[in-house]
Amino acid sequence: MLDIIFRRLRGKRILIAGYGREGKSTLKFLQKYLPHAEIAVADKNKQALNDIDNQRYKLYFGEDYLKNASDYDIVIKTPGISLENIDIDRNIVSSQTDLFLEAFDNQIIGVTGTKGKSTTSSLIYHLLKNAGKDVILAGNIGIPVFDCLKDITKKTIIVYELSAHQLQFIHKSPHIGVLLNVFEEHLDHFITFENYKQAKLNILRYMDNDDIAVTNNNLSFTADMMQIRHVTFDSYNFDDYCLDWDQLPLQGEHNVLNIKAALCACQTFGISVGELVPYLYSFKTLEHRMEFVGLFDGVKFYNDSISTIPQATIAALKTIHNVDFLLLGGYDRGIDYSSLAIYLKDNPVSNILITGQAGQSIRKMLQYYDYQGAIFEYDDMRQAFNIMKDMARANQICLLSPAAASYDKYVNFEERGRIFKDFARNFKSEKQ
Repeated sequence: MLDIIFRRLRGKRILIAGYGREGKSTLKFLQKYLPHAEIAVADKNKQALNDIDNQRYKLYFGEDYLKNASDYDIVIKTPGISLENIDIDRNIVSSQTDLFLEAFDNQIIGVTGTKGKSTTSSLIYHLLKNAGKDVILAGNIGIPVFDCLKDITKKTIIVYELSAHQLQFIHKSPHIGVLLNVFEEHLDHFITFENYKQAKLNILRYMDNDDIAVTNNNLSFTADMMQIRHVTFDSYNFDDYCLDWDQLPLQGEHNVLNIKAALCACQTFGISVGELVPYLYSFKTLEHRMEFVGLFDGVKFYNDSISTIPQATIAALKTIHNVDFLLLGGYDRGIDYSSLAIYLKDNPVSNILITGQAGQSIRKMLQYYDYQGAIFEYDDMRQAFNIMKDMARANQICLLSPAAASYDKYVNFEERGRIFKDFARNFKSEKQ
């Protein structure tokens, strides 16, 4: 299978665009398998390139770090790099995902969606592993696929979590493509929702006749995509399997859909649902996803830092009832917050705490819909907890579910969630 990748790369001048986790993985792959290739590495941050031998590899950095991209035969782009306003032939743009799909597509269950892809990917892996299958989990969940090559045999099932960024420049779809949902997100990267949606649809766009799309019945597709073999997971009936939904680790209407999607995906590999159902109860939920942090000084704290869009926050509020303190806001990607404002008007929270430019956008939308609840502003997590310290009482609930990205103050949503949990564990109310 690797020969397919080698044919794409052998004899080519290669530029690695972006030198984060995946960029480092790509360079390591090239050093091992194509040690004599002409390779350059480009990253806006000069310090990111400090560990590269600049005698062996040409390096580009600074604001114009991609200005020479067209001098290369192939550009292996990492997910976070935007080519918007970059003068480059898109035909030379590839990625780890593009190369990997071309080589291993028949072994891959690809999972994407604006929300739920990490949970669903992890659940599919958990179910297949417990069913005795040779399976690996990789991709957007934090494991570059090139790092997994040593673990892949012809029998290995590869569960591949795919972001829109990873799907943007692919030319082959996975054998099983799971498309959970598509909502507005990453508009700072894709500029328009349509561009973002089309990137997501690439998970199905290049399927062959023997491939299978596992999709939400509410999604609309182009005429050519309608010819693909579809399984609509949301309308799939699992009543015959006596699932006790209240006892499953994954709770909420949105997780019912994630569970259905996972079962449908596994079923396409010839595994009966009856065999898989017992393993649903042993799944360990992921951090930062409606995670119960604990009861501290009488207050229950939930960390849902992964919620970076309004629909995810609404799902959290529908699952965690009677929230008294809701932390919203952060980095503003230009998302429409009207759906969240309408939900909160009909289901008010006693105290909303907002931060960042996204918080201001949420406030304006709440005001537009005449929201009557209390709204407080905070600059950092310490200030948010000081606000709660003055008001919180026993048996109240605090939920971090920001409906916004974290990049204005934090490296990522994980850092935001960890800091929230640190403050929660040391919480002391002055109103007890």
